[in-house]
Amino acid sequence: MTAPTKTYTARQSGNQRITEPAPIRWALIAIAMIFLGLFLMLPLVSVFSQAFEKGLTFYLEAIKEPDTLASIKLTLITAAVTVPLNLVFGISAAWAIAKFSFPGKQLLITLIDLPFSISPIISGLIFVLIFGRQGWLGPWLEIHNTQIVFAVPGIIIATIFVTFPFIARELIPLMEAQGKEEEEAALVLGATGLQTFFKVTLPNIKWGILYGVILCNARAMGEFGAVSVVSGHIRGSTNTIPLHAEILYNEYNYTAAFAVASLLAFLALITLAIKSFAEWKVRQQLENN
Repeated sequence: MTAPTKTYTARQSGNQRITEPAPIRWALIAIAMIFLGLFLMLPLVSVFSQAFEKGLTFYLEAIKEPDTLASIKLTLITAAVTVPLNLVFGISAAWAIAKFSFPGKQLLITLIDLPFSISPIISGLIFVLIFGRQGWLGPWLEIHNTQIVFAVPGIIIATIFVTFPFIARELIPLMEAQGKEEEEAALVLGATGLQTFFKVTLPNIKWGILYGVILCNARAMGEFGAVSVVSGHIRGSTNTIPLHAEILYNEYNYTAAFAVASLLAFLALITLAIKSFAEWKVRQQLENN
């Protein structure tokens, strides 16, 4: 029998597991819980306590304020445009990478990861250099009376850039794990490409799509850096929820700022619940394969 201070190996249901001694397990759990309490639960409690500090009536008034409603509307519009476009791109890119071999495949994977390696503020500056009045396309856009930067189109473009990896990155490993035998069998039996996609591929990746869409939508609605650069901070016009909360905070209107921020906190909690469910379904799907 091994000493209680050493790691021991146990077999359960045919799977080999490594189990640490109880003191180490409890220490690791305590560290994790303390970390979550300090950096997750404490900020959440602080946001909601500050938001409702002056009562429910003030909270509702802060939410119904015209500039706040305009920021909510713009945030929803941005997400409504960004998520479907990223969904089309994510499915197309994942299907191509997981099911086919072609020149430049590794380059495509690298480019999909590009927003993860670039600061959102830098990406916002890039769009200003391209679409701004003094940018590469600025004179042409001005001649055609089209404004991208400091307007809604710039906010949508910047949001699309920082969010397009999410759906593709969730689908690629899932589709690679599933292989392409089922699609090949469907094609041999006479199914068309669209029939194969809708009858075979799509049902197998639906939970992965939901998982990616949830993450993409949460990032789209909470994006700050890139949107801050291209928006121009025009109150009631180009401010999303995060930008409006920042303005209220800088004006020392703390309760209203936290009331607006609580909307994103609600979104985060809902996203976490749906994400956990989708993650469980994806894990089940991978185990079944």
